[in-house]
Amino acid sequence: MSTTETVPSPEPAIGDPNAPVVSFQHVSIGFDGHSVLLDISFQARSGEMVIILGPAGGGKSILLKLANGLIPPDAGRVLLFGKDINKLTQEEMFEFRSHIGMVFQESALFDSLSVRDNVAYRLLEERDDPEDVNRRVTESLKFVELEHAIDKFPAELSGGMRRRVAIARAIITQPSLLLYDSPTGGLDPITSTTIIELVMKQRDVYESTALLVTHRLQDAFTLATHRFNMKTNQMERIENDGVDPNTTLMVLKEGHIAFTGSLVDLLRSKDPYIQEYLA
Repeated sequence: MSTTETVPSPEPAIGDPNAPVVSFQHVSIGFDGHSVLLDISFQARSGEMVIILGPAGGGKSILLKLANGLIPPDAGRVLLFGKDINKLTQEEMFEFRSHIGMVFQESALFDSLSVRDNVAYRLLEERDDPEDVNRRVTESLKFVELEHAIDKFPAELSGGMRRRVAIARAIITQPSLLLYDSPTGGLDPITSTTIIELVMKQRDVYESTALLVTHRLQDAFTLATHRFNMKTNQMERIENDGVDPNTTLMVLKEGHIAFTGSLVDLLRSKDPYIQEYLA
């Protein structure tokens, strides 16, 4: 990454500014008689990133849908900015979602829309001023180094470029919370590194709060051990084998939280499941 272009910092969160941005309190959910998540409790405060790890089918993506209010829990509470989202009206939930950016698995772009209109989609829905929309789209695309692709369509882009467009779309509203669902899934190692660097840049430059699901331990290790340097415009390893204090790792096992803590604590864990997972 080499750009020095920026996007504005996130607006203040709605709700209680002293509350965690997102909080799960004894959340459980299942489908067709099969439990997916059981008694899940954790929180992410302002500027904190929680990286969610675990085997495929372990409920990681469902957890993000719960955080976005797309599905309700069977038990427990999901709080955004201190408010129980199950008690919000549809209008209130729409307002809350304007403070959340989502990067879906496989990008989920609209094939019939240009890059510009994909990135601007939420703003166009809200009928914002056209000049302001164009300015914000340009800023978001510059952040992901894709301003040159503004008039292209998704079919003309590589997998990595589509993922970067998805990130630009997620950050255009300057969200207080970002949700990443396997942002490097299906990408080659070099492209995956580029995407993780963008995620890191958003975390460190704008101190965004984020939940990130990944199947790749390498993604988690990189985010935990590197910081984005605005002077050099690239990520750099934290000195003296340090770890980022605002990055927490969480491992799911059969619907439960098997581990939550720092990378150092994860590597030191004596839990047989954690040791096998890391191996």
